[in-house]
Amino acid sequence: MIHVLAIITAKPGRRAEVLQHFAANRPTVLAEAGCLEYGAATDIENMGTAAFGPDTFVVIEKWDSVGHLKAHAAAPHMKEYGAKTKDLLASRVIHVLNPV
Repeated sequence: MIHVLAIITAKPGRRAEVLQHFAANRPTVLAEAGCLEYGAATDIENMGTAAFGPDTFVVIEKWDSVGHLKAHAAAPHMKEYGAKTKDLLASRVIHVLNPV
């Protein structure tokens, strides 16, 4: 199993719009072979020692294997999601991790 943390920062004021596209795409991703978890999370205000801020959300993913993740990245619905959101994003950083 592998874990993925994708830190997505929308252009100022556009996070809700990006999250709408994410929510629409999520059921298709969850139905993919090897997908164990795929969800978005935002800061809880006044909690923790750091905050991502009002334009950022984190996608938390778990996949059975690297092969499943690669198939996910190449899937047509992910290309469509990318095309719908590319002009709404300021940055995207993806961490692929091994659980220990």
